[in-house]
Amino acid sequence: MSDCINKKYKKVLLAYSGGLDTSTIVPWLKENFGCEVICFVADVGQERDDLDGIEEKAKASGASKCIIKDLREEFVRDYVFEMMKTGALYEGTYLLGTAIARPVIAKAMVEAALAEGADAVAHGATGKGNDQVRFESAVAALAPQLDVIAPWRIWNLKSREELLAYLNERHIPCKATLKKIYSRDANCLHISTEGGELEHTWNAPSENVWVWTTDPEKAPDKPEYHELTVKDGEVTAVDGKEMTPYQVLDLLNTYGARNGVGRIDITENRLVGMKSRGCYETPGGTIIYQALRAVEQLVLDKATREFREKLAVDFSQLVYDGRWFTRLREILQAAADELAHDVNGKVVVKLYKGNVMVTQKDSPNSLFNFDFVTFGADHVYSQHDAEGFIRLYSLPARIRAINAAAKKAGK
Repeated sequence: MSDCINKKYKKVLLAYSGGLDTSTIVPWLKENFGCEVICFVADVGQERDDLDGIEEKAKASGASKCIIKDLREEFVRDYVFEMMKTGALYEGTYLLGTAIARPVIAKAMVEAALAEGADAVAHGATGKGNDQVRFESAVAALAPQLDVIAPWRIWNLKSREELLAYLNERHIPCKATLKKIYSRDANCLHISTEGGELEHTWNAPSENVWVWTTDPEKAPDKPEYHELTVKDGEVTAVDGKEMTPYQVLDLLNTYGARNGVGRIDITENRLVGMKSRGCYETPGGTIIYQALRAVEQLVLDKATREFREKLAVDFSQLVYDGRWFTRLREILQAAADELAHDVNGKVVVKLYKGNVMVTQKDSPNSLFNFDFVTFGADHVYSQHDAEGFIRLYSLPARIRAINAAAKKAGK
């Protein structure tokens, strides 16, 4: 917040990634606020290279301490799987890989800040993106007594060159270079890529954009099949082996990535008003999403499924806009959890050159009844009943036509 620049703090906890931005923020906070800086690193399943040596890097930047919190199971269990139940897809395409990670990171960050006795928290999100809203809204909901410092909105540093120069003047080591082609965010649900050739929407993404999934054209020529067990709207086993939520996602990521599953290239509407283009890779999440929707086809009646689809739109907007810690999210989640009680069964997915196809599905709660849908002789459905139903169903249109005819005749 802009008024923070005039304050002094004893201790600030920084959401730290080890990149150029947050490496610069550590000494900048100390110099401008005279505070001790504690770095907080959330392990949400990003690349292991991003975590190697990160504690030493944080301390070399001037941090007094670096807290690394393993949030992988909590992230998948309490956020990813809960979101998947709702069917949320932002603007009909995006599985919200970045957005859904923000609340679990913010929650853990706030808990660490309170445990450490910090006066404020800080983050490296820019003033152009969505993450500033997501982080700061979460802090406001969970610990409104904490101030939030957003350096990119208040400092005078404007470029990578200036950030690197700032660190060099203070003899702080940093492996970042002047040229950064892409901006990426990774966790165990997805990897997003922005920048580079993607800044022009007429440019097709080069193969350098994709870092996780196999090019579908180069994926195996033989399809791969797996059986998923679904219980209460969550995948609990793969090929008969029960696993934790994170283990399920991690394994399906492997299967999906090698078959080129989960690539999308979209131009989306950011919360702050501008459009941005991103390429997202969500292999395991795409498989889970399709599996859940397949079971829903069996167990949800027409009206209930329509409600779930409306719920998905509202929930996706809520997650994207950083409103996880709100009463509305709790209400929508309660509805999704209630719907999920019937979403039980098994599906077989076919993975082949970028596609996920459900080839088999079954559920103990299935509303698909062979006796009713068969074209052969049956004893439970009288086709004559349809005549009266259609007459009543079309009654408004019939009355409108009769009235129109009467008016025309009166002329």
